[in-house]
Amino acid sequence: MRTLITGGAGFIGSHLAEALLARGDEVAVIDDLSTGSIDNIEHLKGRPGFRYVIDSVMNEPLLAEMIDRCDVVFHLAAAVGVRLIIEAPTRTIETNVGGTEAVLRHAAKKRRKVVVASTSEVYGKSAEVPFREDADLVLGPTSKHRWAYACSKMLDEFLALAYHAEKQVPVVIVRFFNTIGPRQTGRYGMVVPRFVAQALAGDPITVFGDGTQSRSFTYVGDVVRALIALVEHPGAVGQVFNVGNGEEITIRALAERIRAMTSSTSPIVTVPYDQAYEAGFEDMPRRVPDIAKIRALVGYEPRVQLHDMLCEIIGEAEREAVRRRPVGRAAQAAVGAVIGS
Repeated sequence: MRTLITGGAGFIGSHLAEALLARGDEVAVIDDLSTGSIDNIEHLKGRPGFRYVIDSVMNEPLLAEMIDRCDVVFHLAAAVGVRLIIEAPTRTIETNVGGTEAVLRHAAKKRRKVVVASTSEVYGKSAEVPFREDADLVLGPTSKHRWAYACSKMLDEFLALAYHAEKQVPVVIVRFFNTIGPRQTGRYGMVVPRFVAQALAGDPITVFGDGTQSRSFTYVGDVVRALIALVEHPGAVGQVFNVGNGEEITIRALAERIRAMTSSTSPIVTVPYDQAYEAGFEDMPRRVPDIAKIRALVGYEPRVQLHDMLCEIIGEAEREAVRRRPVGRAAQAAVGAVIGS
């Protein structure tokens, strides 16, 4: 299978690229590195069947060429992270909606299959937990920038389904629920890598809000398995699927667990939403997926639970901290002695 991954140097995209290459697929990546990182795909360079381009999906002549050469597009390119969305709502809307429309328009010309990455954010303030794909979506007012991301991804879904209905583009929509794992950055507000970095540094672990809001976290490897299973199943076309893990935890309990697992002495400090983001910020009290639909179609079951996810993320962060630690004079002298012997 010849695949194109938009946003392929991002967290999920890089893991997907790795898995596709491992099964012998050809993988092309396009990423403008606005939130992705070339480090995420450094280990893939030189692998047979892999190529990458540092550019935007808004470069339509290039996008058209890359779509022409593939069989399937995994459209993951998007503005991500609550902090980035609050600080740059215009960019969020333009990137998400404009990029998706460009991908669908060029895919329609060659009838390429497109997997569109959406988000659990589209459920908004709905109280019908666990969230089902056919449930009503309840967003806040347009005056709250916080809802710009959810609205843009909802429009992405409407666009994808419209292209499927009118132009027979084979599309599959996936709603991710708090995907975590190695290579994820806390730079844009992602809670787990942020808590882990704070705990290892001995800094205060900052819980936004009162900490009673709950989330369910999904391992990136489980997400990748779901994406590949869905793209291969003809029954997924024209459908929307939750991809998540039903194990639920409050953000306060998550902070306490990470502190214990890192043997950290960091205090846990609550920060009001108004200070963390913007005045009047609204959050979702719970975010838990109903995964019955994807389970029935492809047999999806999350294999990795939160404890093991955290062990892997913490281990990676500890190794990275050691790698970046300055070498002292005594160690430098020892290394010099070994080299000179």
